Amino acid sequence: MEIDLLLIDFLLKKYNSEKNGMLQVIEQLSDEDIIWAPTPESNSVANLVAHIWGTVHQRIETVFFNIPDTRDRDKEFQRELKMTRGQAIELIGKSFDRIIEVLETVKATPKTLLEQPYLNLPPLTSSGVDNQATVLEMILHQFRHLPGHTGQIVYIAKMRKGRLQW
Repeated sequence: MEIDLLLIDFLLKKYNSEKNGMLQVIEQLSDEDIIWAPTPESNSVANLVAHIWGTVHQRIETVFFNIPDTRDRDKEFQRELKMTRGQAIELIGKSFDRIIEVLETVKATPKTLLEQPYLNLPPLTSSGVDNQATVLEMILHQFRHLPGHTGQIVYIAKMRKGRLQW
């Protein structure tokens, strides 16, 4: 097997695992838990889920699915952001499904990893990559970025529930 296919298979396995773990955690939370923040300056699960979705929408969905960018990053971090457990489950599922769908597509044509789909788009903002990024760089950026936020979600869930069921 070629190294590019090994990498894609590895990423698919990891993204599927991360998705399943997040869904397990969020399913154990109440609507109140979803909007609770440890301190006034901290994010809630709702904020983190909205941010994960915003990132995936802007960096993945707009490019690979040709959907207009409607992201409002500031709104993702508003203290009064409301979200139900059901909405959080839906957005986490949708976020990871979009990444997985792109990886499955790239697996069929691995040379896509080296393409630069962001070149003719408005400048990427608040990102660890720029418009020169390849598909591989963006996928790896998401691979680094998302687990930090999913870890925060697990931490908040443990603060609310104590022990979680795995």
